[in-house]
Amino acid sequence: MHNIPGGDFSDRLKTQAQARKALLAKFKPKPTVVAGETPDRAAERAAELERVRAERREAKAAKARAVIEAQQADQAAREAAEALALEAKRGERKERKALTKAEQKAKRDARYAARKARN
Repeated sequence: MHNIPGGDFSDRLKTQAQARKALLAKFKPKPTVVAGETPDRAAERAAELERVRAERREAKAAKARAVIEAQQADQAAREAAEALALEAKRGERKERKALTKAEQKAKRDARYAARKARN
């Protein structure tokens, strides 16, 4: 046998035992590391769902406001058109009355002139 300096049979057995222990230690399950704060996925999902719902509610409300504003603008335009038509009708009526009064005055003046001419 070869003589290994600084080592005898018992040293080799110890070294072999340590190597075997190290090899077996690799296969042993390691303790799991627990994070200090685990994220609460249910709470995150609920928060995200609520955020999406709020956005959708806001979008729906904005759309409803736009529809209402459009209806109000349409109503205001119709009322303005009706008022303009009524004003035009009144203007025509005033014009007709003014013409009628002018015609009546002209007839009256003609009768007066004819009566003066006869006398």
